[in-house]
Amino acid sequence: MTPETPALDALALRMGIEPDYVDVRGELIRASSETKRLLLAAMGVTVTDEATAAAALAEIELAAWREMLPPVMVVRADAPARIALRLPATTRGIVWRIALEEGTERRGEADFPTLELQDGATIEGERCERRLLSLPAGLPPGYHRLSLEPGGASMALIVSPGRCWLPEAAARGDKLWGIAVQLYLLRSARDWGIGDFGDLQRLVEIAGAEGAAVIGLNPLHALFPDNPEAASPYSPASRLLLNVLNIDVGALPELPGCTEAQSLLASEDFRRRLEAARAARLMDYSAVTALKLQVLRLLFDHFQRAAEPARRTAFAAFRQARGESFARSCLFLALRSHFAARDPELSWWRRWPEGFRDPASAEVRAFARDHAAEVDFQAWLQWVADEQLGAAAAAAKARGMAIGLYRDLAVGADSAGAETWTNQAAVLSGVQVGAPRDIFNPAGQDWGLPPFHPRALRAEAYRSFIELVRANMRHAGGLRIDHVMGLLHLFCIPAGRKPAEGAYIAYPIEDLIGILALESQRNRCLVVGEDLGTVPDGFRERMAAANILSYRILSFEQDEDGTFLPPQSYPRLALAVLGSHDLPTLRGWWEGHDIVLKRRYDLLTDAETEWQQELRARDKASLLTALRKAGLLDAAEPDIPALSRALHGFLGRSSALLAVANLDDMLDEPEQVNVPSTDREHPNWRRKLAVPVEEIARHPGFREAAAVLRTSRGGAHG
Repeated sequence: MTPETPALDALALRMGIEPDYVDVRGELIRASSETKRLLLAAMGVTVTDEATAAAALAEIELAAWREMLPPVMVVRADAPARIALRLPATTRGIVWRIALEEGTERRGEADFPTLELQDGATIEGERCERRLLSLPAGLPPGYHRLSLEPGGASMALIVSPGRCWLPEAAARGDKLWGIAVQLYLLRSARDWGIGDFGDLQRLVEIAGAEGAAVIGLNPLHALFPDNPEAASPYSPASRLLLNVLNIDVGALPELPGCTEAQSLLASEDFRRRLEAARAARLMDYSAVTALKLQVLRLLFDHFQRAAEPARRTAFAAFRQARGESFARSCLFLALRSHFAARDPELSWWRRWPEGFRDPASAEVRAFARDHAAEVDFQAWLQWVADEQLGAAAAAAKARGMAIGLYRDLAVGADSAGAETWTNQAAVLSGVQVGAPRDIFNPAGQDWGLPPFHPRALRAEAYRSFIELVRANMRHAGGLRIDHVMGLLHLFCIPAGRKPAEGAYIAYPIEDLIGILALESQRNRCLVVGEDLGTVPDGFRERMAAANILSYRILSFEQDEDGTFLPPQSYPRLALAVLGSHDLPTLRGWWEGHDIVLKRRYDLLTDAETEWQQELRARDKASLLTALRKAGLLDAAEPDIPALSRALHGFLGRSSALLAVANLDDMLDEPEQVNVPSTDREHPNWRRKLAVPVEEIARHPGFREAAAVLRTSRGGAHG
């Protein structure tokens, strides 16, 4: 704490605002008092001076003493656990009960004065004590509830297995491989201008026949149908919902019997628009959205009129099982569609008429009643998308793929989206997640995504986090968590300020890892943590202890002098890959396309461009040395096909449990999917694959990379 603001500093620390951090250059950066005040305000604590800071801190301490039990506790099934009870010092006998998730109960009694004393205080004239109650051993993993008498207090008790699920191949010492693809980039003879779940199922068949264990996907989160050009899957409307543009309209069972849809599909105008969207070199999201929603609305109308009873029952069961947050998210999309149609400025819900900003308001209830068909339509879209994603997952299982589909969870959702409306208390308003400066981003980064409020998350017993993990493990054998350091802390920037004015906000890492492990085991879904950037000391070790795989990009795996690490140095609990959506493709990296683009978009100065070109030349020479040392290249200067074979061979030899080839690299795509820090300057998220799905299996680059990985890692050739 600083001598000038001890109360502010103590309050900020109590609220989880970290006082400092070490940046990429080794400099200790301290959070300013102004930053602390702004972040506290976003958390609902207004501080104008030391007196108000001291008063706020005292109120937080008092509130903690008023709690007989904490709102939630996450414990490990294989470790002793104790819970702090706050009761009057005069309390004698207590009775506790644990209502287990599966319906049975555990109970016990204890003499309060004999429990280990943690601390005590006089609260409103009464002496109170905190003492530690030991829980019984052998509690099953799950979501339970502990209640206490006297007092009638209760709390959520989450028992975690402690470690995430791994496929049986991990225990056998096998090494698996797979393919990563941005789903929307897939092309086929029957697509509607965007890759869909039908294309995914065909890719599963192709990859499964080659022996792949996994298909890695971009985030499949819902975007904004009223603003289709906001296309980043990492800035979605909701991470609880699916992107309905991925629906394979032609495969829906409603289509054959819907004469209205059939008539529309046969019309000259529709066919012309469809062919234009299909033939476009870049994705035309507006055209695709218009085409798909026009037909999907007709199919939904047909479903309402003529669906078989079994199909109606399945839809109703899906909605009921998904719960209140799902229902509110569908309601949000209907509301946003309604208001945005009147005025594009009203696409942001904070500009809606006041009564509609509260999901529980009378106005919102009336809208849900009066526009029930539109809300039903949004839910139906989610159902058919879920069905098709499930079919692709089933195809992977039928092919014997050890993992199947591997989904991606974005670090946040757009502030104008459903997540900030449906549960406003759980999200920090007026704060955006980003990153401090690093070698490639000297000004830092602002990702424009609001974070969870850590204290509100705990107060709701982590419901929002649980729902998020559960929704994204659905139909998945693997889940990649973008910026996994967010389990420990997030770099948060007050709205309107620069990244240099940000600070880290801490999160309850042990609780969040415990929940991840529980959901991972239940869903038989491995977890990969994208741990790039500034990684705190000991963080990767904690991930490994929980069976969370590290995400290792080959071009980053270098010593300080630029020497590439040998394949055997990769950790076993890792996913090894050549690049990601934010990085150049193999050809793009080798030919320096990314550096040219950064200079074109003024992301680099002339001096920085020259430095990066020099660094790239050094890295290319170092990479060739590593490949030749591994016996994967001869002395000749390689062309791209030879380099691809060698690099995929290098990847295949790594000690990592998973090696994943990017389909872009297998098909020799030159341009990267996304150039960070650009929006419309570059056609981010729009470049289609040059090779259609029907030709992938015959493409020489695909076949050679798959053969190299199969040889080094196994997998039957179907």
